[in-house]
Formats: sequence, C-alpha cells, structure tokens
Amino acid sequence: MDFELPPDLVAYLEELDEFIEREIRPLEQESDNIRFFDHRREDARTDWDRGGLPNEEWEALLDEMRRRADAAGHYRYALPKEFGGRDGTNLGMAVIREHLARKGLGLHNDLQNESSIVGNNVALLLMIRYGTDEQQRRWLDDLSVGRRSLAFGITEPAHGSDATHMETAAAPDGDAWVINGEKTWNTGIHKADHDLILARTSGEPGDGEGITAFLVPKDSPGFEIVEYLWTFNMPTDHAHIRLTGVRVDGSAIFGSLGRGLGVVQHFFNENRIRQAASSLGAAEFCLDQAIGYARVRAPFGKPLATNQGIQFPIVELVTQCEMLRAFIRQTAWRMDVHGTFSASREVSMCNFWSNRLCCEAADRAMQVFGGLGYSRHQPFEHIYRHHRRYRITEGTEEIQMRRVAGYLFGFMDQQAPKGVTGVT
Repeated sequence: MDFELPPDLVAYLEELDEFIEREIRPLEQESDNIRFFDHRREDARTDWDRGGLPNEEWEALLDEMRRRADAAGHYRYALPKEFGGRDGTNLGMAVIREHLARKGLGLHNDLQNESSIVGNNVALLLMIRYGTDEQQRRWLDDLSVGRRSLAFGITEPAHGSDATHMETAAAPDGDAWVINGEKTWNTGIHKADHDLILARTSGEPGDGEGITAFLVPKDSPGFEIVEYLWTFNMPTDHAHIRLTGVRVDGSAIFGSLGRGLGVVQHFFNENRIRQAASSLGAAEFCLDQAIGYARVRAPFGKPLATNQGIQFPIVELVTQCEMLRAFIRQTAWRMDVHGTFSASREVSMCNFWSNRLCCEAADRAMQVFGGLGYSRHQPFEHIYRHHRRYRITEGTEEIQMRRVAGYLFGFMDQQAPKGVTGVT
C-alpha cells in the first residue's frame, strides 16, 4: 500500500503557500486589518451595538479574501470543474484543511466562521447533488461566487443533537406547505436570504423518515429571528428563530419528500471529516509552538525541553496526531473510493477524537507557555474556545461515540439513507 500523497496534491499545497504569501498576508497587514487577528484586540470582530453580530468590516475583509482566492482558482477547489472547481476529493480537502490550520489562525484560514482560501461550500455541493433543475438555475451561480448563502435550520431548542424528534412540522394546504416550529443555533442566518428548514411532514417522533427539507425565504411572513445566542467564542451569528404559519410552495422542497434527514447526513459526513482535519491541524500548530518555546525558555538555568514533565505530555499528544492523521486520510480516501456513507463509523471516530485532541493540545500549549500562554498575546486560548465548540456542534462527541457503538454492535448499517442515491 502506498501512503505517499499524490504528487499533484503536494504541488498544490506549495501553490497555496505561494498564494498566501503573495496575496493574503499583505492584505492581512493592510490598513490595520491585522486587528481582526490580533488576539489582544479580538473584540474588533464583534459589533457590540448589533447584539454581538460579526463586524461588517471584518466580514467585508473575508469577502475580499474569498474574491482573491476565487480569482486565483483556489476557492472552488472542491467543486466539479463545470462549476469552476478542480474536482477536489475528500482526501484532498482533508490534507488541505490540515495544512492550512497548521499555519495558525489568519486571513488565509479562520475557522471561527469556516472562512478559508479553499472554500468548504457544502451548501453548493448539496445543491448540485439534490437540487431540482429549477433550484439549480436559481442558486448555483450565486452560491459558487458567494453572492447568496444558505443557513441550516436543523437543531431545535428542546432536542439538540436529536434531529429525529424535531417538533417543527410542515402541513400541506392546497399547493402550499405551512411550517410551524422553532430552530436554534441557526448559524449564518444574518447573511443568508434562505434557511434550509427541516420539518416533519409524516411519521412519528423518533422516525428517521418523514422529515423534509424546505428552502424557506428569510423574509417570509411568520419567519422571526428571536435572538442571537452569545457564546464562549464571540462574535455570534447563531440565531434562535421561530416559524409561525410560514407558507412555501412545493418548489421549496429540497431533495425528496420525507427524506430530508438523508440530505443532512450527507452534509454531516463531508463536513465532519473536514472539521476533523482542521482540528488536527490546529492541534499540530499548538504543539509546534509549545515545542519551539520549550527549547528556548530557560527557567532555573536550563531549557524547559530538558524536563520530562514537559516532554512526556507533548510526546503523547504528538503521537496521537501522527496516528490520527493516517486515520483521517484513510477515511477520506475510503469516502472517495467507496462513497460518502461507506465510512460513517470512521468519520465519527475521526471527528470526536480530533476535536478533543485539539482542545488538549491548546491546553498543553497554554501550560508550557505559562502566564503568556493564558494571555491573549498568544492564540491558544482563542483556539481552545473555538475548537471547544466542535465537541458539541454537528452532533456532540457523545453522539459520535453512540454512532460508533451502533455500528460496532450491529444497530446501524454503513449505507446511504433511503432516498439518497448516487452518493460517491
């Protein structure tokens, strides 16, 4: 078995590095843009007068970064060539996401809002896969260049990671559907003009079938943003929304009637393996910095690196990184060769372990740096706060372990959900 990365992928990493140094680093330093990445001035990202929403200047800077990345042919890497992409693979995306995250936070890659020179445009990939001809005509061009965006209304206040017991329901009314319910952690709705709302259209609470995805315009009568939820990691774009008698016609159905959960599971599988790779890269960044600092910091007349109390915890974490990298790449390769749902168990393993590992690596880096590590003069507390969220979002680590247990003990099958076809 050959474990070498494809030569074209290795060459592409060098191309990305050159682009960052030529285009992105200078933009990051221009006109005090660095304030958004200076950990002492992190509140520059937050618009305190608008309830903690992202600062519009920061988001405009991210838009400019994406524009430059798109012009250089990088932003759409994961998309098919017919949409301006490079037919990027899951393996390619995993390697790239780890590579960029290992450089540390910056304009090139800042996962607080999934911002990167290589876009993770899952909404567009889902539109290509599941959208009707009409939906694709209305959405593909705008999604591919970032003119429009979709939010995802999945999680509910009373049910968290359990999507099968959702109380949001859609009932037919002639040619229309009427939706009532509430969603929380509705990320990105402040910028999106549509929300992909999952609602039960048939079946009983707990059933995986009978849930339908609807493309709901945010300006629909009865669509209300109740509040934006302040978190451990500011700014916030995570909304609690309420739908009261919201009407949409049949063209709003995304994917098959009653099969919306399968669409979401496809989204989760692809997003989780990429998030695992990003958390791995961030963990490696923290450990790289800790190792470098331990070599030069010399309390009591000798470098910290000579102390086994410093060495051994870092050795354990670096060992986990090495093993996890091999596992993530194997899992991504399997998804490419055998289909997105062929490695659901492995995706869950990669995801929960990498997110936990990143938090442990950030915490260890803080400890090695001492008071400086705890301060905002170093990025570790920011990395910890950000990646701590991924131990909860898109299914808590307990949910991931429960999924793994289901596969191990025969309660679940690694196959595409009903109604999801053609997933490769």
